[in-house]
Amino acid sequence: MTFRTPELADFGWTSFFASQLEPDDGARFPVRVIAVHRDRLHVAGPGIDMLIPPITGEEDDAATVGDWLLLDPDSRRAERLLARKSVFKRRAAGTTRRIQLICANVDTLFIVSSCNQDFNLARLERYLALASEAEVMPVVVLTKADLAEEPETLAQIARGLMPSLLVEFLDARDPASVARLAPWCGRGQTVALVGSSGVGKSTLINSLVGSEQAATHAIRARDDTGMHTTTARALHRLPAGGWLVDTPGMRELQLTDAQSGVESVFADVVALSQTCRFSDCRHETEPGCAIRAAIEDGSMAASRVKRWQKLAAEEARNTESLADRRARSKAFGKMAKRIMKEKRSRQGG
Repeated sequence: MTFRTPELADFGWTSFFASQLEPDDGARFPVRVIAVHRDRLHVAGPGIDMLIPPITGEEDDAATVGDWLLLDPDSRRAERLLARKSVFKRRAAGTTRRIQLICANVDTLFIVSSCNQDFNLARLERYLALASEAEVMPVVVLTKADLAEEPETLAQIARGLMPSLLVEFLDARDPASVARLAPWCGRGQTVALVGSSGVGKSTLINSLVGSEQAATHAIRARDDTGMHTTTARALHRLPAGGWLVDTPGMRELQLTDAQSGVESVFADVVALSQTCRFSDCRHETEPGCAIRAAIEDGSMAASRVKRWQKLAAEEARNTESLADRRARSKAFGKMAKRIMKEKRSRQGG
């Protein structure tokens, strides 16, 4: 290999990716996907910054922001997509059943909420389930702490969602306050940033990156929400040497293939449900329901159980729909191959 590992480390290259290199890779060199455009991939590496054609294939085989590719030195086309150590994906917004890749190879997920009416436990739990499924460390970042009377109270509530959950509250406009996030933004580290519109994501990105790379819009006073300001996912280089993935506001985040993530976020509820008298207990009127008993004695909040049931049902429904679509696609592929084989047989006869 002609590339230098120390320089690749600046882009997030680790032994996880190096172990995937094979002797027959020859002069192919690794680059990282910096941004995904409609018909091009923006890739970069030591001494490389260019646009290349996208990788075509199945949904999970397409390249997304944060991926590592091996390029052919002559054609400058991607020859191989390296296995990911983490990936975020969702069911695409709307009625489609397609899966949309969000970003890959992330070390830390900044879940951004704000100390105003946007603070929403159900939304935080969705993002925590996403992080848990991807096996990425979540850090809840509460913005607009300067406008809240008791931001520590909200931080404490958020910490109660999962054991050992890291929560920081700050003023996204104040560099000194944003410096609290420095431990996750060092050389080669990659952080993703998610949150609904209007919580100050763009302002936070500007403070982290140290420039006006992200456009900002004023919040509408009537509902404390903001207009969508980000239209594409991209990696931003951080002054401390890390990388930040900005993702568009995802108001229709639907969990798919995330059962373990949901169970991780609601581990206390899941463990309690397993002690119910009946294995198929719906936690409604069944006798011997441990969940109902805990709600009645005050040891479990009914609102948390309701959020668990809603999120688990959504995940199961979306995963089942995806499985059905994959099965139909596989069956169609087999049918097409059979028809082509019969056609060639007739032509040969």
